[in-house]
Amino acid sequence: MADLEIQARLDFAKKLTKKAGEKAIVYFETIGDLIVQQKGAQDLVSNADLEVEVFIRECIAESYPDDGIVGEEHANVEGNSGYTWVIDPIDGTANFLTAIPSWCVVLACVHNDQTKLGVVYEPSHNEMFWGAMGTGAFLNGKPMKVSTSTSLDVGSTGIGMNGRTATKLTVSYIEKLVERGGIFYRNASGALMLSYVAAGRLIGYAEPHMNAWDCLAAQLLIAEAGGCIENQSANDMLISGGRVVASGPGVFEEMVKIANEAYLP
Repeated sequence: MADLEIQARLDFAKKLTKKAGEKAIVYFETIGDLIVQQKGAQDLVSNADLEVEVFIRECIAESYPDDGIVGEEHANVEGNSGYTWVIDPIDGTANFLTAIPSWCVVLACVHNDQTKLGVVYEPSHNEMFWGAMGTGAFLNGKPMKVSTSTSLDVGSTGIGMNGRTATKLTVSYIEKLVERGGIFYRNASGALMLSYVAAGRLIGYAEPHMNAWDCLAAQLLIAEAGGCIENQSANDMLISGGRVVASGPGVFEEMVKIANEAYLP
């Protein structure tokens, strides 16, 4: 059972993420009117991202004014409560801007160097993945369980890539995965693919580097759904991000082995 403080924040996060998703999908339905900027290669941001994050920040500031905030699109806010909210207003912006219904709103809360709760809401299909440390993980209220696959050649593995790491790292991972009879899946939303691992849809996920707002929430969900994640400091992830390997227990050792070989500098 989560303590009362975490439970209150979880209830708040679920309601807020749903409202943020409802705002985002209004933009999604009128994407031709959006103002789009390019931050880097395959890295886009629109006024939808910016305005949805502002909405989330305003709601947090009103309900938890002493909490810190870390988000993808706006400056960090220092808090004094020991709690820090981590926001990705639209993960999968490239999909969002090309009318592909595979994107999500992500919210996590960190306390004492641990991710205490996570919510990932995918508005296009009205799917909410959520959980808190010690409570289990849920999809629209039903318990989630990770895949029971014991081999990479049974099931699909999510693969992430980004503009911060060398392309050869991802290519190497895919090559080694395919050599083992595996197949890879990519939908351009790391948070959503990680949530699919928690739900047992994917057997695992790997990416050489992720930012905290893309991974902390869903990594917690995977752990709470009986899966395996690498040990990380949540505080360090907030500062610099890091490698992500996560899966059901039957393939985790093999996935880490591949990552150790493929993700060498």
